[in-house]
Amino acid sequence: LAERELFGRICQSEIMAPRFEIAVGLRKGHKTTKISAGRKGITDKTIKVRPARLKGLQTKHSKFVRDLVREVVGHAQYEKRAMELLKVSKDKRALKFLKRRLGTHIRAKRKREELSNVLTQMRKAAAQAHHHH
Repeated sequence: LAERELFGRICQSEIMAPRFEIAVGLRKGHKTTKISAGRKGITDKTIKVRPARLKGLQTKHSKFVRDLVREVVGHAQYEKRAMELLKVSKDKRALKFLKRRLGTHIRAKRKREELSNVLTQMRKAAAQAHHHH
């Protein structure tokens, strides 16, 4: 679910603004057609995603396995620290920390997103547990 949500976010930002050929602003540069990954209704036969783009896309099975492993072994030490930083809403600091650990900005951003999702889920779970008692 998380990866679809991320993907949805990426796609949404593309759909939002109408495209005109302009030289300034967010959508500057040459007008192009975005390659869509057959999402919700955009199943145009001519537009197929390159296999290279699909690398690392989570399958149901791999997601299941990862969730299971996560359940058994919990979070890595650096992830815990990053989560602590997120808890006290030091998001930027968390990003910097993760970038040092993971090597690239994009990976760090993705990891931060993932961990903040984990935190919100934990909060929700805690809230529900609180309500039930």
